[in-house]
Amino acid sequence: MIRRLARLLAYGLALGLAGPAAAEESTRFPASEHERTTLTIRSAADIDAMAPLIRDYQQLYPDVTVVYHEYITADLFGEVAASCAVGHADRDRPADVVISSSVDHLIKLANDGCARAHHSIETGRQPDWAAWRNEVFGFTTEPAVIAYRPDLVPREDLPRSRVELVDLLRRKPESYAGRIGSYDITLSGIGYLFAAYDGRAAATYGRLVEAFGRANLQVRCCTSDLIADLETGRIAIGYNLLGSYVYRAMRRGARLGLVVPRDYTLVLSRAVLVPVTARAVGDAFAFIDYLLSERGQRVSREEAFFFDRTGPLPPGIDGPPSLSAAGAFRPITVGPVLLAVQDRARRARFLAEWRQSIGAEAQKADVGAPKASRRAEEP
Repeated sequence: MIRRLARLLAYGLALGLAGPAAAEESTRFPASEHERTTLTIRSAADIDAMAPLIRDYQQLYPDVTVVYHEYITADLFGEVAASCAVGHADRDRPADVVISSSVDHLIKLANDGCARAHHSIETGRQPDWAAWRNEVFGFTTEPAVIAYRPDLVPREDLPRSRVELVDLLRRKPESYAGRIGSYDITLSGIGYLFAAYDGRAAATYGRLVEAFGRANLQVRCCTSDLIADLETGRIAIGYNLLGSYVYRAMRRGARLGLVVPRDYTLVLSRAVLVPVTARAVGDAFAFIDYLLSERGQRVSREEAFFFDRTGPLPPGIDGPPSLSAAGAFRPITVGPVLLAVQDRARRARFLAEWRQSIGAEAQKADVGAPKASRRAEEP
């Protein structure tokens, strides 16, 4: 009883910090045949990316209506955690499937007993790093990339690794002062996750953030804001942006370039789970199987998230032959190692060091910046 009360208190705090539920946006995909059931998805993934997958899923299950609710990751985590704590979903706010780019949130939910286990042929085919306890499953391949404006970055300046980026900022400080952008990792869940893994993976991390500090790094909360700044020319280079979002902008005609770093490439696998409070459990498991299937992965690669674990990179990208080439593939493991990301003391130390290296000016850089849509962006 005491443990349950503690969970209720903790999740109540999480929900309060997440903000009002009104932050969500909803899209309905009606069944094309007589409706048998409704599958409710609560997600921190852009509807433009998920719509092709949902529509193709409905080709297999035409009697299922899908209602898709978009959140920022903190709001999503707070709502699902609160439902788990009380033992049932709000009658007016059910959730059958939960999707998030903040995989650490889903691992936390599963670790606290908030996810249903699912065993199938498709789940059994997943690599060890892309699934945990048959409860949390990674279904996308999204590299952290360097994005740039080709007309603002001469070809000879284009950094293809972190060492080259540090060297560029050392050689040409005047050219790129205030022209480099990345996430404000105090606000962005995905930005913090990428930075934490950079800190573990790269001996150059300290030099990199110091170089960012000298260059007056422009920090933003969200991928969409950084892409908007690149498109308008407010910045010339964006570091550690989600490759799927950048490539989608390129396909729509944005004047951008994309580099997959040669030294190593952090790869996020956006994850999915079925909460214990789900109603349409069988259909939720079927949706997970579809996302993990060869058919779902093909749609994801061609129409939604664009990158593949082992296949060639999409056309027009500067990078190795594939993400797995030359040992550069560094997946962020879907598993309990991500629980360390939420350790408060460790996070506080990491953020304090980051602030000190970046400098006070970066914290002020967002004032007056244009705001793009953040519908399902990382907080």
